[in-house]
Amino acid sequence: MRRTLYEDDHEAFRASFRKFLDVEVVPHLAEWDAAGISPRGLFTAAGRSGFLGMEIPEELGGGGVSDFRFNAVIAEEVVRAGATGPGLGLTLHNDVCLPYFLSYCDEEQARRWLPGIASGELITAIAMTEPGMGSDLASMTTTARRDGDHYVVNGSKTFISNGINADLVITAVKTDPGQRHKGMSLLVLERGMAGFERGRNLDKVGLHAQDTAELSFTDVRVPVANLLGPEEGQGFAQLVANLPRERLSLAISATAAARTALEQTLEHVKSRTAFGQPIGSFQNSRFVLAEIDTEVDLAEHYLDDCVRALDAGELTAAEAAKAKWWCTELQGRVVDRCLQLHGGYGYMTEYPIARAWQDARVTRIYGGTTEIMKEVIGRSLGLS
Repeated sequence: MRRTLYEDDHEAFRASFRKFLDVEVVPHLAEWDAAGISPRGLFTAAGRSGFLGMEIPEELGGGGVSDFRFNAVIAEEVVRAGATGPGLGLTLHNDVCLPYFLSYCDEEQARRWLPGIASGELITAIAMTEPGMGSDLASMTTTARRDGDHYVVNGSKTFISNGINADLVITAVKTDPGQRHKGMSLLVLERGMAGFERGRNLDKVGLHAQDTAELSFTDVRVPVANLLGPEEGQGFAQLVANLPRERLSLAISATAAARTALEQTLEHVKSRTAFGQPIGSFQNSRFVLAEIDTEVDLAEHYLDDCVRALDAGELTAAEAAKAKWWCTELQGRVVDRCLQLHGGYGYMTEYPIARAWQDARVTRIYGGTTEIMKEVIGRSLGLS
């Protein structure tokens, strides 16, 4: 079924971003995977080409266009190019972190931070998860004690994407440790603040070119002017308001990964022979690929409606949770079945399907596990 989500402007943007990836990213993927990190120059190159901060007002260096379809194009093309490691850093910057700055910055903060976010000179990250905390955000122990015109921050975070490269880290803290949800606030910690330390770049199963770090805070003095929002205690509500967009972005990437795996596998089964005939001609291959094609089609059309709802300000937390858990589980099933159809070649990391299989596993965990997504949906049905 033909998709109708994208218009000519989006397809022109797609062609431009695809060229950017083919020139600036794809030739370096093996090098960046081995290094475990993408260079900061990737962000400034993307900024120069107009692929960062599309929603930031033009007078502050952005594109001035509020249309999530452009973000969806980037998510899809990153996966098509096999650039999920470095690409996650870009989508995190655009899809996850930027909305906090756009929604909660005051005028002074916007002028201080948004131009650098648009240019890629200021790389962003968000720090919520703590060691031992899991999905229970309200149990965080990182504190921010008010001391005159500063907060004094103590604690630690883990599994932070862009954690090594980031200049601005949106950090969830407890400004009132006596309260669970109402005691949370969001502070922006900046590179170079005394007591703000980055641990090792974590060694992961997949997404090797994406830097993921542990962060620690020891008596870090953060200006009160770095509080997001007009007052303390709004952090949990701010996180809840922005999580649907993050989860939709992850679902789009997951479904694009499933579509890419399908296309790669179709090429393989048409050219690879066994028992004197292409392996795609066997009934099992046809049935498996027919099932995958159907499920990916259905997921794409649900996501297209979610994108329309997000742009209209109507996407609910439950709808985004449905997209996130279903599409990431779909990605896992599809990539695994496609690897099986590659046979032994599928287990060789020189084949894209092997790297896709490695990268797929985490998508059912980050941004909210499948189990948490089902909790969100169940509660929306009045089953609390």
